[in-house]
Amino acid sequence: MQNGANDTVTSAPLRTLIVDDEPLAVERMQVICSRLGSVSVVGTASDGEAALRLCEALHPDLLLLDLTMPETDGLTVARRLARQDNAPAVIFVTAHDEFAVEAFDLDAVDYVLKPVTPERLERAIGRVIARRGERTEPKSDWLEEFWVPHRSELVRVPADDVQRIDAERDYVRLHVGDQSYLLLQTITSLQERLDPARFIRIHRSHILRRDHVTGLKHEGLGVWSVETTSGDSLRIGRTYLPEVKKMAGR
Repeated sequence: MQNGANDTVTSAPLRTLIVDDEPLAVERMQVICSRLGSVSVVGTASDGEAALRLCEALHPDLLLLDLTMPETDGLTVARRLARQDNAPAVIFVTAHDEFAVEAFDLDAVDYVLKPVTPERLERAIGRVIARRGERTEPKSDWLEEFWVPHRSELVRVPADDVQRIDAERDYVRLHVGDQSYLLLQTITSLQERLDPARFIRIHRSHILRRDHVTGLKHEGLGVWSVETTSGDSLRIGRTYLPEVKKMAGR
């Protein structure tokens, strides 16, 4: 794996700070990082406040950041760093998948579930390196991607790939082609974070990508439905009908 990592390195190794309140987890990360030519560990911290102090002193390029720590947790650390100029990239490393939405609101590069494998961490670090090579563009105010639990890891799903979102109690189901993913998030809170130019809510249980809509059908007695590119016919809720009709120029 050393050779694979070195092939992707186009500049100096990423100066990396490991933050975790479990000594064994820190040790494991140090061992994995020692095998990767793309990173150089410059320090470790066992709590959020210590991590912030070390960031100020060491100016790392990357934080491998645990989420659940006493007092100042990983999300708080990331929020405080995000206010700074030239903030380090953040990869969250955690045993909990339920914080993925909050993590990516903070522009985290990746979200790696424990137990961490060298291959999974290497892919995450590759994303940091790729992002550094991209042209800097203003960050969108709208949600651009989802990270959803799938098997033993989190899968990145670009928002533009999601055709339909269905409510399932406190979860939403994202439909991407023939696949679907469950995400712990209410449909109302998710709607507020989706670009209304790309997505439209048609029912209390459904949000559609606008270009997934192929037509509207009047069922009679004031009932309307949406026809989609996948051949589905979904009823439009009365609350949402005026906005859907506006989309169709009616």
